[in-house]
Amino acid sequence: MEPESGTSSRTSSQLSWVNLSRNLVLAYQSVGVVYGDLSTSPLYVYKSTFIGKLQNHHDEEAIFGAFSLIFWTLTLIPLLKYVFILLSADDNGEGGTFALYSLLCRHARFSLLPNQQAADEELSAYKYGPSTQAVGSSPLKRFLEKHKRLRTALLVVVLFGACMVIGDGVLTPAISVLSSVSGLQVTEKRLTDGEVLLLACVILVGLFALQHFGTHRVAFIFAPVVIIWLLSIFCIGLYNTIYWNPKIVRAFSPYFIIKFFRETGKDGWISLGGILLSITGTEAMFADLGHFTAFSIRLAFACVIYPCLVVQYMGQAAFLSKNINSIPNSFYDSIPETVFWPVFVIATLAAIVGSQAVITATFSIVKQCHALGCFPRVKVVHTSRHIYGQIYIPEINWILMVLTLAITIGFRDTTLIGNAYGLACMTVMFITTCLMTLVIVFVWQKSVLLAASYLLIFGFIEIVYLTAAFIKVPQGGWVPLVLSCIFMVIMYVWHYGTCKKYNFDLHNKVSLKWLLGLGPSLGIVRVPGIGLIYSELATGVPAIFSHFVTNLPAFHNVLVFVCVKSVPVPYVSPEERFLIGRVCPRPYRMYRCIVRYGYKDIQRDDGDFENLLVQSIAEFIQMEAEEPQFSASESSSIDGRMAVISTRTNQSISSLLITEHSSSNLLVTEQEGFGVSNSFQGSKSLSVQSLRSAFDDENPQVRRRQVRFQLPQNPGMDPSVREELVDLIQAKEAGVAYIMGHSYVKARRSSTFLKKLVIDIGYSFLRKNCRGPAVALNIPHISLIEVGMIYYV
Repeated sequence: MEPESGTSSRTSSQLSWVNLSRNLVLAYQSVGVVYGDLSTSPLYVYKSTFIGKLQNHHDEEAIFGAFSLIFWTLTLIPLLKYVFILLSADDNGEGGTFALYSLLCRHARFSLLPNQQAADEELSAYKYGPSTQAVGSSPLKRFLEKHKRLRTALLVVVLFGACMVIGDGVLTPAISVLSSVSGLQVTEKRLTDGEVLLLACVILVGLFALQHFGTHRVAFIFAPVVIIWLLSIFCIGLYNTIYWNPKIVRAFSPYFIIKFFRETGKDGWISLGGILLSITGTEAMFADLGHFTAFSIRLAFACVIYPCLVVQYMGQAAFLSKNINSIPNSFYDSIPETVFWPVFVIATLAAIVGSQAVITATFSIVKQCHALGCFPRVKVVHTSRHIYGQIYIPEINWILMVLTLAITIGFRDTTLIGNAYGLACMTVMFITTCLMTLVIVFVWQKSVLLAASYLLIFGFIEIVYLTAAFIKVPQGGWVPLVLSCIFMVIMYVWHYGTCKKYNFDLHNKVSLKWLLGLGPSLGIVRVPGIGLIYSELATGVPAIFSHFVTNLPAFHNVLVFVCVKSVPVPYVSPEERFLIGRVCPRPYRMYRCIVRYGYKDIQRDDGDFENLLVQSIAEFIQMEAEEPQFSASESSSIDGRMAVISTRTNQSISSLLITEHSSSNLLVTEQEGFGVSNSFQGSKSLSVQSLRSAFDDENPQVRRRQVRFQLPQNPGMDPSVREELVDLIQAKEAGVAYIMGHSYVKARRSSTFLKKLVIDIGYSFLRKNCRGPAVALNIPHISLIEVGMIYYV
């Protein structure tokens, strides 16, 4: 027994060492990605704090009090709230306001997403976290679930937080870059304000112009830049503390905060709008959790970020206590002349790194809003084949650049931009605190008293800062509010129009009794091929189908109603992505396919959707014949019963033989069955084949697998199952057509003026100027059939 126990202990120690080394590597990487914004705050905090109402309190006691405020703010908000509490509230490893909202939607049914099904609750990611049975009878839960207006208010709060994050994407590059290059005004050859502004604008244009290359191409220098920056400010802070005023260490005592407010009064309270800039960028610790681990982020902050920032702010305060007149350029004046230029270069690079992280986060937020049905369709470019989740959105990138340049040129002052920046950041933090309070009750299943204590402590601190920030609305604080209102209007109009369109489809579904009465031929000509009918409906037959067959009484032999939808989880595994079922009994050859994506999933155009769909339907047909729960498949109430079909494993267990033809003319046959096979020649005309060949030549970036399905001889297979599989193969060989509705949404004549304004002008404008649904779903244009429909909502 002793040798076995010795081997076990060695194995466990090796695993713990591997885990520790992995977290150390992740902690090193997180320094560059997560903390770039937070670590550049010393560039402008003291200037923003003391320029304004505190101009009459430029003395040593006020400096000591300001540092004490900064120290305790850094300790309570980033260290205590985020590191020790909030990082534990992840959603399958993901963080951010959408992660908290997703947890709440699953544990308390707050979701307003349409076409949700009970089958979605069987997703492995859906079950993440504690069981919901313990809170099933909670009166608070029942009250919130009962009132739709409260659920709508919750979504509005989440979206407002998202809009503030987008505002951060505008303000962070402006204040960071402008603060870093302002150091050129304290050199011997002082640059004018206009020259500094021009240099900042050039850097900003270059920053946004390089976004399409992706973060991964320059990410390898992020961590070294920020680490060098942190070591620099740590050494400078330590030097200033020892050289100028070692007594500053007494300001760690909260007594100096009381003394500060006693002397400054209301002016000191208003100055909190500058103090809160010391924690801007803290939200990135939680929002970027999905790229790292909670332990690695905690390790990096507690061991590197926190001590470096505290020592830097302490050193700057020690310098200012003996050099009061240096407040307008406190950071650069406190740098010893011998190291000024190296620190200036590192500061500029660190500002760019911090801006890059926020811009990338903005792209992610916009995509998540779209997944919730609250943002128009935009072009999403995947900038890395190896790092999942790195995206670039051209339209948002150029909008951010224009807005950032407008704010930089319009304000020309980091203090005014700081007023706007602080309001945006603190609003996001307060929204996170409110959502976390609900998570403590409904997800963690803790007492309401504990949740109220959390809200009271951190909510009070953030409200104090928030009220101070709102005082500065006339001095630049209006910017994030205006930006958020603009984006909120866009989100509301899009969400409202989308919901109205979905409800129209829901209430105008084709009756299954009518379809069954027509018989298997549906009273129309059934032509060879597969018809994929796209709709947002997860059940029922959409009105577009009857509209199509009414005007063109012919349809494909095999019909598949496809619904691509989002579910309130960050990711859906490929094994659980497809739900397959029937719409009518077997002779009708009508199926339903529901494709599910999480709010952080990326829909890649790998050109393999048709093949995966056919394999999934074939697997469903065989499963239906073998498993007893599908024995009543001939009943008329069949629509709605679905089966999860894995898109990774069905190739190995499918009853089909697959022959692939790659672009290099290499023939690959997967040995999944044996015996003589029946193959079927395609019935596509030569003209259609030549058109598709021309389309493939014009679109070389989309490499679609050319697959031929073959059915092996199997004497034990049910004849009806074999016949259905043969029909499916023949239909696939004949070709696949994609049918979508080209809809025009209009308000009814009896609608109010406001509704007509929202639908006829706002929603119509957004639909005409966003990406089309066919493009967003990567549907090949050569195979697309659009059916025009007018929706009167």
